Amino acid sequence: MRFTTLACAALLLVTCYGCSATNKPATSYQPHIDAANFKSRVDHPYFPLDPGTVFRYVERDGDEQSEIETTVTTETKVVMGVTCSVVHDVESRDGRVVEDTYDWYAQDKDGTVWYFGEATSEIHRDGSVSTSGSWEAGVNGALPGIIMPANPKPGGPYRQEYARGHAEDMGQVIAVGESVTVKAGSYNDCVKTKDWSAIERGHEFKWYARGVGFVRSLSSGGEVAELVSITRR
Repeated sequence: MRFTTLACAALLLVTCYGCSATNKPATSYQPHIDAANFKSRVDHPYFPLDPGTVFRYVERDGDEQSEIETTVTTETKVVMGVTCSVVHDVESRDGRVVEDTYDWYAQDKDGTVWYFGEATSEIHRDGSVSTSGSWEAGVNGALPGIIMPANPKPGGPYRQEYARGHAEDMGQVIAVGESVTVKAGSYNDCVKTKDWSAIERGHEFKWYARGVGFVRSLSSGGEVAELVSITRR
C-alpha cells in the first residue's frame, strides 16, 4: 500500500472492528479471519470497490508530479480462504510507468474492509524491476489488516498490514464530517485518517468521501495526492 510513513512505538495496540483481533502487543498480533464471515464484494460507503470504476489521481512532491490510475477490476484472488477484490494501481511519471501494483481487499459481514496484500513492481529507469514491496497474508507469517473500519469514528490505532520488518503500516481515524475540495469535486462528510509505519519515518493524512472512497492525502513531507476524475468502464 502506497504512502509515506512514520516511526511509532513497538508496542502499539491494535483496535479491530468486525473480525476480532488480539489486543496484545504488536508482536502478538493475530487477527481471527474466518472466510465464512466475508462478503462477496466490497461496498463500504467510504471504501466502495465497484468493478469497472477507474480513479485518476495526481500526486505532487515539490517539482515532481506523478499520475496514478486506480482500476477496480472484475478479478478476484483467494487469500487465506477469503475471496478478495483485485484493485490495479499504475503510477506514471514523465510518461513512464514507475510502479505497477495489484492490491487485494475484502469486506467482512460486519462491514470492516480488510487488506490482504499486494503484488507490486517498481520499475527503475534502467529497466530493472523490484518486487520487494510485495507481500501476501498467510505467506511467511504475513497477516491482513484493516483499511477501513465498519463504522469509522475517532479512536485507537489499528494495523493495516503485518509482515514483520517488511510491511507494518498503521492507521487511525482522527476525524469525521470533514469537507474536501479536489479537482474531481467537493465532498462533505469525509472520514480523515492518519497513516504511518512502525518501521519508517513520516506520516500521512488521508480523506475518504462517502460513496467515493479515497480523495486526498497530505504527507508530513509535503507530498499531496488528489482525485482528478472518476470514470466507469
